[in-house]
Amino acid sequence: MSVLTIHPADNPAQAERITDPDLMAERLWEIGVLFERWRAEHEFSHEADQDTVIAAYRKSIDRLIDRYEFHSVDVVSLKPDHPQKDELRAKFLSEHTHDDFEVRFFVEGRGLFYLHAEGKVYAVLCEQGDLISVPDNIQHWFDMGENPAFKCIRLFATPEGWVANFTGSAIAASFPKFEQYLAAYA
Repeated sequence: MSVLTIHPADNPAQAERITDPDLMAERLWEIGVLFERWRAEHEFSHEADQDTVIAAYRKSIDRLIDRYEFHSVDVVSLKPDHPQKDELRAKFLSEHTHDDFEVRFFVEGRGLFYLHAEGKVYAVLCEQGDLISVPDNIQHWFDMGENPAFKCIRLFATPEGWVANFTGSAIAASFPKFEQYLAAYA
């Protein structure tokens, strides 16, 4: 189940919890974040490569490219046996921004986005079938948990794809990690 919690940036323990997808989309749109429920209608083997995933969702990807003029598409996929999962988790857990607008569609699994805007932190537990955008220059971080299990199609407005500008803020350390979030809100 997808979940949105909204916290004062200076009080991670206080949260408004929302599970209705339409209300989640409405509240996220207040900060310019697009949230939609799609159908993740294809299953992939563990060995499925990026080209296979992109080919399966080509029509949907092309619609997003036409709508937002994206210039690059890739697939990020992590499983619990990934040899660099701890290093990657630490990188994504640091608050950062991107110069460009991006969209992610969860083809499999789940992950937790934290979006820091307007004095609040919007925590979005995304699951298979969720599409979420990250507006340019919005402060955010992502937690995939100790045992990541997700596959996402990512679309970027620039040809370079994922390029992070780390803020140096320690705010992410004050919010629940993936496993703690699941226990408290999911």
